[in-house]
Amino acid sequence: MNLNGKVAVVTGSGRGLGLAYASALAAAGAAVVVNDVDGESAGQAVKQITAAGGRAHAVVAPVGTAETADALVDAAVSTFGRLDVMVTNAGILRDRVLWKMTDDDFDQVVEVHLRGTFTCARAAAVRMREQGEGGRLILAGSPAGQRGNFGQTNYAAAKSGIAAMVRTWAMELAKAGITVNAVVPNAATAMTKTIPAFAPHIEALEQRGEPLPDWLRKGVGFGTAEDVAGVVVFLASDAAGSVNGQCVGIGGDKLSLWSHPEEVSVAYRDRGWNADDIATVWPTSVGAEPRTYGIAALQNLPRT
Repeated sequence: MNLNGKVAVVTGSGRGLGLAYASALAAAGAAVVVNDVDGESAGQAVKQITAAGGRAHAVVAPVGTAETADALVDAAVSTFGRLDVMVTNAGILRDRVLWKMTDDDFDQVVEVHLRGTFTCARAAAVRMREQGEGGRLILAGSPAGQRGNFGQTNYAAAKSGIAAMVRTWAMELAKAGITVNAVVPNAATAMTKTIPAFAPHIEALEQRGEPLPDWLRKGVGFGTAEDVAGVVVFLASDAAGSVNGQCVGIGGDKLSLWSHPEEVSVAYRDRGWNADDIATVWPTSVGAEPRTYGIAALQNLPRT
C-alpha cells in the first residue's frame, strides 16, 4: 500500500493504538503529525517513526477544543504542505456505573472522544475542501459504542455518537471526494488492560512476549495494536476510495463490517396504536425477538 505524498494527522498517537496507526501510515509513505497530551510520549513517537525512515512532527496538546484541532491541521500544512488523512484516535476512560458516575466523569470523556472527533474532523474537512483533492476522515469507534458496555455510559455514548457522525459526514462530504469511516478496534492497550478477562494475557504479552491465545485472536477477535493498524492504512489509501460511511471492525485474526441500525420487525394497525393494542401484539409480533445488547466476550465478568 503506497501512501507516498500523503499527509496524515493521528490524534492520541504517543502510544498504544495511535502510535501503531501513525507508525503504519509512515511506513506506507505518509508524513505524519503525531499528537499527544504527553510531550515525552509524542517526542518518543516521532523518534521511533523517523528512526524507521519515516517523516513525523509532534504537536503536544489535549484534543477537544477547536484551537487544538486548528493547530493540528496548521502543523500538517506548515510542516508537510497539505492534509490528506485525519485519524481521530485520542481518548480517555472514566468508567463507573450510572449511579456512581459524576458530571466530570461524563464530561471529560465526551469532551475528548465526541467533541474532539467533531472539532478535528471539522478542521480537516475545511482544509480538504479547500485543497479540492478529496481526503480521508478515519474515526475511532468501539464495540462499546455498537453494543453498550457495563460501567461505560460516557464512553459508549460518545462512541455511538461517533458512529452516527460517520454516517452523517459520509453524506455531507461525498461530493468533495472525502470519505468518512470508523475503525472499531479490539486490541491490547492500556485501556483494555483494565478488563479482568484480558489483563493477564496482555501482561504476558508485554512482559514475556507470549502470544495471545487463539481463543482471543480468533474467537473474540482481540489482538495487538499492530494487528489493527492495517485497516487504517487501507482506509487512508486510494484502494478504499469507494468505502464510505462504514464501521469496520478489526482485532487479532478477525476483520468485520458492523451493521447500521435498522428496523428488524414492524407491525401496522389501521388508525394507529394505543397502549392496549401494543401490549396485545407485542409478544407475538414486534417484540417476539428482542435485540441483544452488551459485548458478548465481557458478559460473564464480575460486576462491581
